[in-house]
Amino acid sequence: MNIFVILISLFVALMILVPLLEKYQSKMGLDGATKYAKYIWPLVMISLLVQLIYMLVR
Repeated sequence: MNIFVILISLFVALMILVPLLEKYQSKMGLDGATKYAKYIWPLVMISLLVQLIYMLVR
């Protein structure tokens, strides 16, 4: 049952995000993408650390 909820939520997210990304793609050039790209690795590391702490506490 959980897999259906996950699949439906992913499908809905794609149905919302794809038109938004197509609409605003031309406004954000390579400069805008590199401005936000520097935040991705720290956010990934923070999320992995939070998951590790959650797994250890649990």
